Amino acid sequence: MKKIEVRISGLGGQGVVLAGQILGRAAAYSGKNAVQTQSYGAEARGSAAKSEVIISEGKIGFPMVRKCDILVAMSQEAVEKNSKDLKEDGILLVDSSTVKKMPETKARIIEIAATQIAERSIGEKLYANMVMLGALTRTTDIVDHKSMEKSIIDTVPKKAIDLNMRAYEKGRELAASL
Repeated sequence: MKKIEVRISGLGGQGVVLAGQILGRAAAYSGKNAVQTQSYGAEARGSAAKSEVIISEGKIGFPMVRKCDILVAMSQEAVEKNSKDLKEDGILLVDSSTVKKMPETKARIIEIAATQIAERSIGEKLYANMVMLGALTRTTDIVDHKSMEKSIIDTVPKKAIDLNMRAYEKGRELAASL
């Protein structure tokens, strides 16, 4: 496996930072090196937020994503701000519930209505990040399924494990049908 650079982007309150933390931990559980960074606007909810994860079997010399192999976009603003940093042969995973206008790109585009699915199947749109993680792991295999499950269990509050796992599995199911 070469080095894979992932950027998860959206708005504050969508759980992009948590998703990055879970992905980074899952990579470590898979026996890979990982570094995770995050940034968000001064107002936590509603402003731009991103989490970057670099996964590698070798050493990671620089902790920031320069050109992402995978861009997860959970808002229209996230697509517009970050698609320029996506490699031509990369993957753009978008929440089609919130992203209506796709960018011009040569990258592979995967659309998952994560917010809508989380609201319908879990009853709360805040689980869209877990739906996206499920779709991400199913379509890319950047971390193994068992490591991701362990990471979710070890990261989210105990009382929320069941709902997070259900949302993650829903994302995997949807991605399997693509």
